[in-house]
This record gives sequence, C-alpha cells and structure tokens, in this order.
Amino acid sequence: MKLPGAWHHGPVEQLSDCRVFTVGASAAISPTTGREHTFYRIDSADWVNVIPVTSSGEIVMVRQYRHGKRNLTLEIPGGMVDPGEDPATAAARELLEETGYRGGPPEPFGQVNPNPALFGNVCHTFVIPEVEQVADIQNGPTEETVVEQIPMDRLQGLLAAGEIDHALVHVALYRFLLERGRSDPN
Repeated sequence: MKLPGAWHHGPVEQLSDCRVFTVGASAAISPTTGREHTFYRIDSADWVNVIPVTSSGEIVMVRQYRHGKRNLTLEIPGGMVDPGEDPATAAARELLEETGYRGGPPEPFGQVNPNPALFGNVCHTFVIPEVEQVADIQNGPTEETVVEQIPMDRLQGLLAAGEIDHALVHVALYRFLLERGRSDPN
C-alpha cells in the first residue's frame, strides 16, 4: 500500500487574531498532482485536560456555561498551556484555579490532536491523584463555575447520556475508564 505524500506548504498568511487562537491560510502543493490549493488552519497554544481523582475515587469536575454551546456543560478541569509553561505545570495550575483542589504530581495520560484537519496543537491529559480542596475557586471575570465530585461508577452513564458532551473530555474519560477501570480510583 502506497501512503499519501506530504504536501509542501508556502508561508502562512494570518487572516484573524481571535485572542485565544489565530486563523491563517497557506497555499500547498499536492505531491500527486502538483496543483496548488489554499488551506486554512487554526493555531492555538497546546491545551491540558485534568482528571482529578479524590482518595475516595470521585472525579472532581466543573459545571460551567460555554458560549459556543450557549449552555451549561459538565467537564473535567482544563485550559491553555501558557507560553513557556510545561504542560504538567499547566495541569496543576488549571486544577487549582478552576476547582481549588491540589493533589499528587500530575501523571501524563496521553495527548490527542483536537482536529487535525484544522488544528496543529495538542491536548495533553494528566491524572492527578489524591486531590483535596485547599483553596477557593479562582474564576476570571468571564468565568462562573461550580465544582462537582462525580463518583467514578457514574461516569459511563453520564458520558452515554450526553450529560458530558465535550469531545476532548469524552476521549480522556473513556480512556481513563478503559485503562484504569471503575474499581481502581488511582
């Protein structure tokens, strides 16, 4: 089987700066036909997702309003990796800011590309065991969140029912359930 070849991209023209991401366009040459086509790409910093597990095996989650969906969501904590920041450091920071919880060292749990057709960044997932509340939530001026502790045996039902519908959260939690099982809280 012959695999598709790599396209050769020209310089990227930035079309829009939307604060948390930029949109750019570049011409690319097909390795098969030699024809030029324009492609669009969304550039963003890497992201982190955190699966915080309490000593009793509950997952600390955040319920918040999301402007894209224009409704409430139930998610694990997460956010953007700041420039120059290590993803594990970002995971611990996001957990503390969004929930007021802190735990053991962040354990890398894989990474995924949010949508390789449009994005070049990755979402790193970390498990943080033995979390406990140590501070108040540190919401910014555009955030309003509530922390919920979800028993691990409820996760699969919440995912299947669509109560948790963020795609990157789905991936992280289903993988967590697959690899760690419902009976092993850490």
